[in-house]
Amino acid sequence: MEKTLNRIHPVSDPEATYFLQVSWEKDLGTGFGLLLSDCQCAWTGTVSEADISREAADIEMDRGKYVEELRKALIAGEESAGKYNFVIS
Repeated sequence: MEKTLNRIHPVSDPEATYFLQVSWEKDLGTGFGLLLSDCQCAWTGTVSEADISREAADIEMDRGKYVEELRKALIAGEESAGKYNFVIS
C-alpha cells in the first residue's frame, strides 16, 4: 500500500492547517482511502473505483484524465501547489 501526506490550507478557512493522507493499492483509479485531520479531530473515508467512474461520467471527463487530475490534486504535493483549492464543509 502506498500513502502520501500533504499539508493543506483550505480556501474556506485559509488560516487553518489540515493534513490529508491518501492511501491506495495499485493506483488511484482502483479506489483510495482518505484521512483528513486538523490535529484535534480526524475524518476518514473511502472512494471506490465505481465512485471514480461515476464522477468522471457526471462531469463528462475521460476517466483516465479524471484519475490524473485526482493524482495531481491529492498526492502530487509540491508540483501542484497553488493549482488546486480545498473547501472544508
